[in-house]
Formats: sequence, C-alpha cells, structure tokens
Amino acid sequence: MSVVGLTTPTVSPSRQRLVLLVLLTAGFTLAVDFSILNVALPTIGQDVGLPLAHLQWIATAFALCAAGFTLLFGRVADLFGRKRLFLIGMAVLGIASLAGGLATTPTILIAARIAQGLATAAVTPAALSLLTTSFPEGPLRERALSLNGALMAAGFTTGAILGGLLTDILSWRWAFFINIPVAAMVLLLGPHTLVEGRPKDRLRLDVWGALTATGGLLALVYGLTRVGETSWTDAHALIALAAAVVLLVSFLLVERRVQDALVPLPVLRRPSVRWGNVAGLLAFATETSLVFLLTLYLQKVLGYSPLTTGLSFAVLGIGTVLGGLVASKVLSRIGSRKTIVTGFVLQAAATVPLVLLGTSSSWMVLLLITTFVGGVANLIAIVGFMVTATSNLPNEEQGLATGLTTMSQQVGITMGIPVMSAIATAAMHGADGPDQVINGVTTAIWVNAGLCVLGAVLTGLLLRPAKGGE
Repeated sequence: MSVVGLTTPTVSPSRQRLVLLVLLTAGFTLAVDFSILNVALPTIGQDVGLPLAHLQWIATAFALCAAGFTLLFGRVADLFGRKRLFLIGMAVLGIASLAGGLATTPTILIAARIAQGLATAAVTPAALSLLTTSFPEGPLRERALSLNGALMAAGFTTGAILGGLLTDILSWRWAFFINIPVAAMVLLLGPHTLVEGRPKDRLRLDVWGALTATGGLLALVYGLTRVGETSWTDAHALIALAAAVVLLVSFLLVERRVQDALVPLPVLRRPSVRWGNVAGLLAFATETSLVFLLTLYLQKVLGYSPLTTGLSFAVLGIGTVLGGLVASKVLSRIGSRKTIVTGFVLQAAATVPLVLLGTSSSWMVLLLITTFVGGVANLIAIVGFMVTATSNLPNEEQGLATGLTTMSQQVGITMGIPVMSAIATAAMHGADGPDQVINGVTTAIWVNAGLCVLGAVLTGLLLRPAKGGE
C-alpha cells in the first residue's frame, strides 16, 4: 500500500459539539433499526402477505447487507470521502424507510430492508471515522466513543420497546417512518457541521479484495443466520459457511499482492487491531445472544408477551447506557487493556447467577439485577475495544479501522445467537416444556459466561499495551 496523507482540518470545540449531535443521532437511529421490527414481524407478515416461513427475511436481509458491506464501505470512506459517504447513506436510509413504511408487497418490503442494511453499512463506519478524526486521540476521543457506545446500546434496547409500542398504539409502519425526520435533520445539519478529510493522493479501490471480502462476509452471515433458523447440519448453511472460508482465505491471498489493499495486512498485524476486534466480536456475541436466551426464558417459561419481554430488558438498557457513560473514566484510570479485561470479568460474574433461574416469576428480581450489572460491564468492554482498535492509527486508516470494528460488531451479533441457540436446543433434547427450556437456556448461559472469561484471558495475555499506557 502506498503511503497517503489525509488532510483533516482542525475542529473547534463548538463544532465538535455539533459533530457529536449529528453523528450520535445517526448512530442511535441505526441501532434502533436493528431491533425495532422484531416484535412486529407476525403483524407485518399478515399486512403485506409474507408467509410465516419467510418472516425471518425481514431481519436477515437487513443483517446480511449491514454486515457484508461494512468493511468495503469503511475503506470507500477513506478513499472517496467519509462525509460524502455518510450523507449519501443517510439519504438512502430516509428513502428506504419511506418505501418500507408504504410497502404493500413482500418484494418492496424486503427491498427496503436491503437498502436500510446498505445504508447502515455505509453510515456506521463513516460516522465512527468522522468521530475519531474530529476528536484528538486521548480523553476527548474516549469520552466521544463512550457516548457513542452508550447511545448505540440504548438504541438496541429502545428498538425492542419502541417496536412493540408503535405496533400496539399506531402501526408497524411507524417503525419505518420514524427514521425519516431523523434523516432529514442529519442531512440538514451535516453538510455545514461535518469536516471532510481528503486523501492527498488518489488511490485505486482494490476490486478483487472488495469482491472476496464482501462475498465472504455475506456467505458467513447467511450461513450463521441459516444455522439459527434450522440447525448446524443444514446443507445450505454448511455450503454457505464453506464458501465463506474459501472466499475469506482468497481475500487474504489477494491482499498480499495488491498495491492499494482494501485491508493492508500490516494493519491486521497490529495487536491492538487484531485482538481488539476479537474482544469486540466476543463482547457483542455474548450480550446479544444472552438477550436471545433470556427472551426464550421469559416467553417460553414465564409466559410473557413480546411487549412485556421487551419492557423487561429496559433495565439492561439502562445498565448499558450507564456503562457507556462511565467507560471513559475507567479508561483514563486503568488503560484500555485493563478496561476490556475488567468489563469481561464483571460480565461473566453477572452472567453466572442466571443459571439459577426457575419457573417462578419471583426469579425476575435476579434477572433484572444481573442483566443491569452485565449491561454496565458489557459496555465498558465494548468502549474499551473501540478505543483500542482505533488508536495509534493515522487518519487515512480510520475508515478501515472503524470498518473492521463495525464488522466485528455485526458478525458478533450474527454469530452469537445461532451458536447459543444450537447449544440450548441440544440440551433440550427435542422437548420444549418449561423444565426442558430452562435446562437448555442455563446450559447455554454457562457457555456464554465461559466466552466472557475467554475474552478476558485473550485480552490480558495477547493485547500488548500501547506506548505510554496499558
């Protein structure tokens, strides 16, 4: 890869506040989109004529594009302009949301979700790289990333609650329409607020790297999603996962030979990038899959409705917001490596007591307390991962770095649920009574806690501290 400088004008404190407003608003909205439709899927299927067997494609179409294209768009942001890609992505999000809200056929609805996923893949790494280049490395950036993590976590939880409320009170269509005024506000303020950093030399996009990386990620996400819907023996899932391995290995071979690589291999050799992203993948995989397991418990064992289940996770949402807010203080005191380790250890300690859950609703007290603590711990680990994986890199590689962190997030979210689902299903031995569900859920919770411990061990042993810090 040729060395390319990136000119990024200095951002004044007053403009930094506006930058935060624009970027955090966009990030929160995209996080809401991940979960806002989940509780409304049966109603949506009835209204647009989508059979029950194909309902999952409303979520899968979004997840495939959001995860599959994020690495490509992260690098495109570096090469052709982060501000430009961010604004284009928000415009696509607004148009897609309007189309989805007005959809009367499955084809239009799925197309709208695909467009929303592509918008997410473009906006998320572009927004993160705009944020990291608008704030100098150190306490200011750490506080900005902490706020970003807090609002994104709040968005996931808010989406589940808001989706149920909108569907019950108004219509599921408002789950789409709600994005339109947000996109309009961002498009109004963004051009005058965000600062574009432009490369001094124009590079060529690594086409073969883009094709193999995007194809590999699409195959990986599809295979994992298929596993979650069927089983690990499903032929389509196994073919997709095998194709993912072939394409991703081909991607690494391509990157060794091209001059302007999509992902320069020296960047991946940095411990902060490599092990930081491993930690991020585990952080997202464990917490999102735990929510899935507890959803099974709340609905299959305690008999809660989807809306009540969503409201039960409000305490978790509060915990994640608090975790995001205190993470910068933890980082400034103990450094990023110890922050990640501390987050994982606390998350494991909060997860283990959940194996005691029983068939009585009195166990909700334990669930609420432990998920609150686990939410705080998880966000501390996530903010530590974000700071670690984007630090000590030049501005011209921030889009790549944030593309990698976004990819770790998306793949972690996608990977955790089918893995934990398979473990829980195997422990249930084909039965779905309350006792069998509890047995399956608690078995998977043990594994979930073990992955938290693994994240702490790998980070503590393999993540080398940067110069001058932990």
